[in-house]
Amino acid sequence: MRITRRRTLAAYCLALTTDWGLGFTPSAPPSVSPSFTSIDDIGRSSRHPKATTNLDTASVLTLDDDVSFRSVVTPSVSSDLKEPKVGVLLLNLGGPETGEDVEGFLYNLFADPDIIRLPPFLAPLQSLVALLISKRRAPKSREAYDSIGGGSPILQYTRAQADLMTKSLKDRYGIDAKTYIGMRYWYPFTEEALAKIREDGINALVILPLYPQFSISTSGSSLRVLQEEFAKKSDLYGPQKMFHTVIPSWYDRPGYVKSVANLIQQELDSFTPEEIEEGTSAEQPIPKHVLFSAHGVPASYIEAGDPYKAQIEDCVERIKALLPSEEDGVKVHLSFQSRVGPVEWLRPYTDDVLPSLGEQGVKNLVVVPISFVSEHIETLEEIDIEYRELALESGITNWRRSPALNTDPTFIDDMADMVADALSEPSQTITEACVANNVGNLELESVSNQLEISSAGVGGVGFDDNLAYRSRMREGEIFNGRLAMIGIVMTCLLEYFSGQPLIHFFGIPN
Repeated sequence: MRITRRRTLAAYCLALTTDWGLGFTPSAPPSVSPSFTSIDDIGRSSRHPKATTNLDTASVLTLDDDVSFRSVVTPSVSSDLKEPKVGVLLLNLGGPETGEDVEGFLYNLFADPDIIRLPPFLAPLQSLVALLISKRRAPKSREAYDSIGGGSPILQYTRAQADLMTKSLKDRYGIDAKTYIGMRYWYPFTEEALAKIREDGINALVILPLYPQFSISTSGSSLRVLQEEFAKKSDLYGPQKMFHTVIPSWYDRPGYVKSVANLIQQELDSFTPEEIEEGTSAEQPIPKHVLFSAHGVPASYIEAGDPYKAQIEDCVERIKALLPSEEDGVKVHLSFQSRVGPVEWLRPYTDDVLPSLGEQGVKNLVVVPISFVSEHIETLEEIDIEYRELALESGITNWRRSPALNTDPTFIDDMADMVADALSEPSQTITEACVANNVGNLELESVSNQLEISSAGVGGVGFDDNLAYRSRMREGEIFNGRLAMIGIVMTCLLEYFSGQPLIHFFGIPN
């Protein structure tokens, strides 16, 4: 028998009961159950007396083939945890379900410092700025939601994904798990999900952000909420009550990559011979084009260590490998959408790329919402209405849009696989996931000079032990960013208290 120092949720659960087999991976269905002599080390592994990123991993048995797997020693349980109850918490953005919800949703969005990051001396005004911006933008946003039926369908899709994933876990793995939905900016909020998790007595929790690629502004923001709740209520969420593990990103999973590629291929196959002929010319010899449109983030986030851009690019390359090549008549492009405000965002922008493709003679285009797993305002309105209109104006006559993953069977099964994998792999706490992905590292004062971020103590959770990141932001960029943010605040205040748009004061009709 060989003992390795690894900590898993499955090990914890198996230490509680000997007939509940979760110590397996999707490629190796369970046929045997390992045994444990004590749960003490497992409990001790996640007890952090103070905030730290050091991993004190627990003892889990890795069994050789010739070991008798059924020789079990009853563990001496030192905590009040008696039976394993597995829960899966799905984290997502959320969205207004009706027009009346729009302003409240926008307020919650802009009140998040991971979305609008004010300079430190303006940070106390975050709530006021959020209030002003949400009131100013609500009418236009309400019109956008009206154009897609009056509200966001993101909650309905997330519920359907949760139900189907639960069924897949049960049917394919025999895992009885309860799923919960925690939205960041609208109901049901993450705090509501946590209350339900406590009520149901969940003591082994898999946290799955529904963002394939990790970003400080999406997964990071949702994990911050959990981190704060867990810290405030350690008596409820500590290891004596509940173990947890996070799946911070999953853009590189073969099941996810395959499901996206399959949906794209269906759209590529829909082009008719006449459309292919129309899209082929001396100017543009490649008849079919695929544009991955990812949600953008400010460039300063990437400079501060956000892994999002690198993960998007890696993800696109993986999907591209499953699609026809340029020699086979398909060319792939990448752009970023949804930028707001005066600061620099990730480039190239989708609304710049579409006219450029038109100038190059592109006629047949499939647009792929790569960073979204369900339909919502940015796919149904921004892509399907705004970008489609721009594409047609630019001469791209044959438009296709690959659907979001929604309830695609391959994707649903891969979600179940992720949960099963998370239960059998070394666990990663919320704090470890945040540190490994540089969450909390995006402070304007901090990145004004050279900054070193060390991942010491985060080894074994998917990142290299010697990971080091250096971030430098030019002083001129910081000054311009602060100046622009002050301008936004002053403009919002002026427009709010005057009841008139800024251009009114310059004699410009509105």
